[in-house]
Amino acid sequence: MKTSTPTTAPTTLTLRVEGMDCGGCERKVVSALERLEGIEEVTASSVTGSVKIHHHDHGAPSRKTIEGILNELGYQVASHDGQTRASGASSSWWQTAKGRLVIITGNLLIVAFALRLAWPALGNMPFILATLVGLIPIAQSAWGALKMRNPFTIEMLMCIAALGALAINAAAEAAMVVFLFAVGELLEGVAASRARRSISALANLTPSTARLMDNGQLRDVSAESLKPGQRVLVRPGDRVPCDGRILVGTSDIDESPVNGESIPRSRAPGDDIFAGTVNLDAALEVEVTRGADDNTIARVIRLVEEAQAAKAPIARFIDRFAYYYMPAVVLLALLMAIVPPLVSTMAWSESIYRALALLLIACPCALVISTPAAIAAGLSAGARRGLLIKGGAVLEQLGKLRLVALDKTGTLTAGTPRVTDVESWIAEEDDNSVLRLAAAIERDSSHPIATAIVEHARQSGINLPTVTGSRALAGRGVSGQVEGRELSLMTPRHLHEKVILEESLSARIVALEEAGKSLALLVEGERLLGLIAVRDEPREDAIEGLAALSRLGVQAVMLSGDNARTVAATGGRLGIEAYGELMPEDKAAYVRDWQAAGRGPIGKVGDGINDAPALAAADVGIAMGGGTDVALETADAALLKNRVTGIAELIDLSRATLRNVKTNVVLALGLKAIFLVTTALGITGMWIAVMADTGATVLVTLNAMRLLGYRFSSSTALTGLPQGKTTS
Repeated sequence: MKTSTPTTAPTTLTLRVEGMDCGGCERKVVSALERLEGIEEVTASSVTGSVKIHHHDHGAPSRKTIEGILNELGYQVASHDGQTRASGASSSWWQTAKGRLVIITGNLLIVAFALRLAWPALGNMPFILATLVGLIPIAQSAWGALKMRNPFTIEMLMCIAALGALAINAAAEAAMVVFLFAVGELLEGVAASRARRSISALANLTPSTARLMDNGQLRDVSAESLKPGQRVLVRPGDRVPCDGRILVGTSDIDESPVNGESIPRSRAPGDDIFAGTVNLDAALEVEVTRGADDNTIARVIRLVEEAQAAKAPIARFIDRFAYYYMPAVVLLALLMAIVPPLVSTMAWSESIYRALALLLIACPCALVISTPAAIAAGLSAGARRGLLIKGGAVLEQLGKLRLVALDKTGTLTAGTPRVTDVESWIAEEDDNSVLRLAAAIERDSSHPIATAIVEHARQSGINLPTVTGSRALAGRGVSGQVEGRELSLMTPRHLHEKVILEESLSARIVALEEAGKSLALLVEGERLLGLIAVRDEPREDAIEGLAALSRLGVQAVMLSGDNARTVAATGGRLGIEAYGELMPEDKAAYVRDWQAAGRGPIGKVGDGINDAPALAAADVGIAMGGGTDVALETADAALLKNRVTGIAELIDLSRATLRNVKTNVVLALGLKAIFLVTTALGITGMWIAVMADTGATVLVTLNAMRLLGYRFSSSTALTGLPQGKTTS
C-alpha cells in the first residue's frame, strides 16, 4: 500500500547572486542545485541576479550548503537580508572579478610580446606563463562544475582549448584566447549590471515623500507608506506620488513618463491619475487608490523584471556544441588508441600516435575563436556607425526579426509639437494677427503647445506685444490683457463655456482634430477670433527608414500612448498599421500576443520610460539615442544617431554577421572533418594536425575581420540590391 506524501506547498528561498551574468551561468547553477535532495525546482535569472529555490522544509539542504555550492561554482551570494550589496550593484567594471581578470590577462599578454621581442631566447615561456596565470580562475570554475557532475562547461572547453594550444606549441594563440574569453565574460557582466540598474531607474520616478492630508493637517510621509483611501495634496510642479483619483482641482497632467503622450492632458475631479506623472498647473487633492506595491510604476517594474527574466539569452554556440563535441572527440580518440591493435596487427605506438594527432586536430581553438571573433567584429562595425548592440545574442536575434513595433512620439515623430495651421475667423484679424496675439498670451508658459506657438511666431519674425494680467485657467487654457483687449486661449473641450459656434466652424474644428492636431482657440468676449493647430510631425527620415525595413522583409507597426485620432492620422501618413491610447502594459501585451501568434521574432523600438515593459518583452528591444536612460538601459540595442533608418542598419548588420559566423563554422569544422579522416587512415600525421588547427584559426580570424569593413546603404536597401558585399 502506497503511503501518501504531504501536499504542503514548497518553501521558496531567494538569493541574490553576484557574477551570474549569462545563460550559461544560469544553466550551471540550475544543474548543480537541482541535484540536491529535497529541491523541487530551481530558477535562475542573470538579468535580476537572483536564484529561486523551491523546496520542502523536511530534508531540504540548508542555506549554508546552497551558498557553499554557489561559491564553489565561482559566484558570491549577497548578505542574508536578500539585498544585493552596493558594490555588486554599482561597482565600475574594473573593480569586478571579471574586470580584474581582463586587466591581468591583457597586461600579461602585452608583457609576453615585449619579452619575446627583447629576449627571443625565452621562446614561448612568457606566453605559457600568461596562459597559465589567466587560466587559474577559469580552471577553478571548471573544477567546481566538474565536482557537481557537470564537466562540459564553457570554462572546461576554454581550459582544453588553451592547454591544447600549449601542447601544440601555439602559446601566443593560447594566451590570446584566454584574454578574449575574459573580455567576453566581462561584457556579459556589464550588460547584466546595466539591466539591473534600469529597474532601479524606474523606481526613481515615484517621489520618496508625499503630502498627506490628515484631519485637516498636512504632513510629509513616505510615499511607500500610502494606503488606499488616504488623501494627498499634489502641488503644481510635483510628481504624483501614487495612483489615485482627483477629488478637488483641475489641472494639466504630464503623463509622458507613463504613456508617452507628448501633450499634457487636462484632468478634473473624478479622473484617475498615475504615480510618476507630473502635475503642471493647479493644486490637486487626490485619493489614493493603490498602494506603493501595486501602483503604475511598481507594475511597470514588475513587467520589466518578468520580461527580462523570461527572455532566456540565446545559448552561446560553442557552449551548446561542446556538450556533444567534446565527449564524442574524446571517445573517438580512445577508440583510435585501443581498438586497432586489438583487431589488427597495428602497433600500439602507431595507434596512440594517431589518437594524439586526432586530439590535436580536434583541439577546439578555432571553434572557440570562430564565433566570438565574428560577433566582436560585427559589434565593432556597428559601434563605429552609431549602432550600440548589447552582446552577441542580440546581434544574432536582430537578423531574425520579421515584425518591428515602433513608438510614435520621439521615435517616428519629432517628439515636440509644431504649428501646422493658423486661421483667422473674423474679417478684422488676419492670420498673423491671430498668431501675434496668441503668442503674446503664451509667452511665459512652459506648456508644449505654448512653446510651439511662441517659437512659430519667432520664426515668422513677429514682434510680440506686452501682456498683463496673465493667468492660467486650470485645465481650460490661459487668459490675459493684450493692448487693452481681454483675450483667452482655450481648448475645444471648454469652448462652449464662452462661445456658441456656427456649424461650419464646429465642422472645421472636428476635421482638424481628426487629422490628429491639437487646437488652441483665440477668444475675445463671446467671439472666436481664430485658431492655431499643432501636431507632432513625423521625423524627416521616418518614411525612408520604414521603406528600408520593408525592403528587408520586415513589417512595421506603430504602438502609442497618444490619443487614437492622432495615432491613426500619423499612421495613415506613414502608411503603417497603428494602435493608440495604450498604457505600458498594453504595449507589452501586444508584443506577447504577436509572439504567441507566431508572427516571428518581434522587435520593439521606443525612446521613453513608458516603452520599457514592451522593450523588455520583445525578442529585441531597440532604444532611440535621444530617449530616456531607462529606455536605453532596458533595450537590447540603441541607435546613437537617433535615426529611424538605423533600425534597418541593425538588422542588415546582423544578417551579414550571421553569414560570416556560418562561414567560420564551416571552415573550422570542415578542415577538422577532412583531417580527422586522413589522420584516422594514417595519411597525415601530427605535424599536419598542428597546421590544420592553426590554419583553421587563422582563416576564421581573417574572415571575421572582413566584417570591420561592413557598409550599409539605405539607397541600396530601397532598390532591393544585395547587402553587405564585404561579408561572407
